[in-house]
Amino acid sequence: MSTDLLNAALDAAERGWHVFPLRPGTKRPALHGEDHCPRTGECADGHRKWEQRATTDPDRIHQAWGARPFNLGIATGPSGLLVVDLDMPKTKDKSSTDTPNGVATFEALCERTGQAVPTTRTVRTASGGRHLYFTVPPEVRLTNTAGTLAPLVDTRAWGGYVVAPGSATPTGAYEVTRHEPVAQAPEWLLDALKPVQRPARPLSLPHPGCATRRAQVALEREAAAVAAAQEGRREAELFRAARAMGRFVAWGDIPRHEVEQAFQGAGEAAGLKPYECRSTLRSALNWSIRNCRPREAA
Repeated sequence: MSTDLLNAALDAAERGWHVFPLRPGTKRPALHGEDHCPRTGECADGHRKWEQRATTDPDRIHQAWGARPFNLGIATGPSGLLVVDLDMPKTKDKSSTDTPNGVATFEALCERTGQAVPTTRTVRTASGGRHLYFTVPPEVRLTNTAGTLAPLVDTRAWGGYVVAPGSATPTGAYEVTRHEPVAQAPEWLLDALKPVQRPARPLSLPHPGCATRRAQVALEREAAAVAAAQEGRREAELFRAARAMGRFVAWGDIPRHEVEQAFQGAGEAAGLKPYECRSTLRSALNWSIRNCRPREAA
């Protein structure tokens, strides 16, 4: 057990930041993936990803970091955080200083927009970059970006995580360099990162093939609900709807590919990314089909 890593995890949890273990000495999650999910405990109702399993529970933290010297990940979205990642250029010649790093491009961005460089909690990364921590209002839901603000400037929010101070990799350690309180993200930064509202895509359902009338009506109803889901509820609504349709697939009332095609289109029409739809659909349908009760008992 590493007392320093355990204390770092407990300190983050006391701040309300949701943590999860990373493999010792790396930046990769130590939690099982969907292909190896035991479908027990937290995953009894279906596979839960690292963002869903991140925790502030001291007992769970003691159990995890008391077993192995895991590095520490902070799930930024559930923690109400936006972290601006100022990266170092990936050049073959490590001695070259010609390429500006993320700190320089971010400072140039602030200068161009007439804004002061924000003062907030700052962490030095293993590569020599910087993590700037900000809080985000609960009603604002941001996702990750890569180079959207400026070259070598990425952001982590919902769907993302950062390696926390106390962790270390073969290239170096993560250390707090500025201990200021975490500042609220400035309005200009939030405005620059808010997703552009895209016009809704028309929902297209497959023509009924071998589906029963009842299953087709249920599919049309559920797909419409997914397509109309509001931001922040889209993936949860897709998960719920797919689980509701799984029984019809298990009973042979409708082919699985028709359900997947309809929900893939509905999820993308709502604004989800294609890979998000595929992952959620696979998990929800697999669980529902496996746990479906017989038609007579439904």
